Amino acid sequence: MKKRIYFFVALAVVLLSVTAFNKKQTEPWTPDQLMQPEKLAVIINDSTAVKPIIISVGPVDLIKGAIKTGPAKEKENLKDLKKLLSKEDRKREIVIYCGCCPFKDCPNIRPAFSLLTEMKFTNRKLLNLPRNLKVDWIDHNYPMSN
Repeated sequence: MKKRIYFFVALAVVLLSVTAFNKKQTEPWTPDQLMQPEKLAVIINDSTAVKPIIISVGPVDLIKGAIKTGPAKEKENLKDLKKLLSKEDRKREIVIYCGCCPFKDCPNIRPAFSLLTEMKFTNRKLLNLPRNLKVDWIDHNYPMSN
């Protein structure tokens, strides 16, 4: 009887742990996959730095050096993103951003980041624009395309 009780207690602990772990990871990116805006601005402004591929997956203005594929919530734009990246080295640093609205509401970053994961890019980043491009990038005078 004691063994059964221990078994059920252990099983309950395992199930609770798995449930808690699954709730922690609700986004397709991890905290270490968020690139801080000031870090990307320094890279863009450093003429000697190796540049990542910077891709706008939303409808907002372009950060200096970025490629625009359009809102990733639209299947055609997601196809364009896949085509753009299809010949890239999977170890290449890729930074995506949207900036149209707060992360929690953004319809573009999740499908785009999930695509990078599906394509097995190992150095994928999401530019940390938790509010929007204006507040988190432009208002800091970080580099924009002309």
